[in-house]
Amino acid sequence: MSSLSVLDLSPITQGSDAATSFARSLDLARHAEQLGYQRYWLAEHHGMPGIASAATAVLIGHIAGGTRHIRVGAGGIMLPNHAPLQVAEQFGTLAALHPGRIDLGLGRAPGSDPATARALRRHLQTDPEAFDRDVLELQAYFAGRRPFGVRAVPGEGADVPLWILGSSLYGAQMAARFGLPYAFASHFAPAQMLDAIALYRRLFQPSAVLAKPRVMLGVNAFVADTEAEARLLMTSLEQAFVALRSGQPMPLPPPQAGFTDSLPPSARHTLEDVLACSVVGTPDQAASQLRALAERTGADEFMVTAQIFDHEARCRSFALLMQAWTA
Repeated sequence: MSSLSVLDLSPITQGSDAATSFARSLDLARHAEQLGYQRYWLAEHHGMPGIASAATAVLIGHIAGGTRHIRVGAGGIMLPNHAPLQVAEQFGTLAALHPGRIDLGLGRAPGSDPATARALRRHLQTDPEAFDRDVLELQAYFAGRRPFGVRAVPGEGADVPLWILGSSLYGAQMAARFGLPYAFASHFAPAQMLDAIALYRRLFQPSAVLAKPRVMLGVNAFVADTEAEARLLMTSLEQAFVALRSGQPMPLPPPQAGFTDSLPPSARHTLEDVLACSVVGTPDQAASQLRALAERTGADEFMVTAQIFDHEARCRSFALLMQAWTA
């Protein structure tokens, strides 16, 4: 059976602030650990008024320090924003502080708009092969091969499993070529999911770290006592996504009954497409939908994310899903 993990954007809800988001993220991580979720990942986004996880490595340290055994990591670090040496040092530090518990997912998108991307890393690389080289450089630091004659201290010899993240066929090919596990962002970009999985498995080359393909899929989950309540919870994400696509990102709003009915058909169709990998309903309904997705894709693991306005409802959604999944 596919294992379950948590992806957290540390959402900033309307009327709240980042400090509250961080406290809620730690509470949810402890909750997920008790429930039996395998890992707890945080995502790098910048310039987003509804997402507090910009300083991802710092927040990973906060979550790992407040939990006992759940794996904690990045889903992911957007490598174009960082020098590989800095990433090796940061995650080498985390691995030294929390041995055997730190994961590092790597993405090639900036996780921001072009202006923010320029502010993050002044000399942006336009070479399409730059991401591949950066990953190889990062691996070399961890392995102690000293690129450019430079050591990563901490970092050298650190046990930090790498994952390649993607929402297109590029990441699938790269993960297969490098023999690394692959995480697909189906929770917001499901269009190429099946093609990417098939390509990754077909091209996979065994490596020193992975003998056979390992696929993780992102999935949105909104679980409540009734289907109507679960669908109402989902309207917070739907509102935030429509605002983002309109160029007006905002803090995560409270649920709004009838929100999708108020949208033009084109907007409703867009939401249906981009949020197609979502499980919504009662615990039995959500678990059934997730099992169907597992059968369809053969995923080894699901990275569950839930942009739910009310913190208690968010925690309960994760609890209801795990209870039904393992029943």
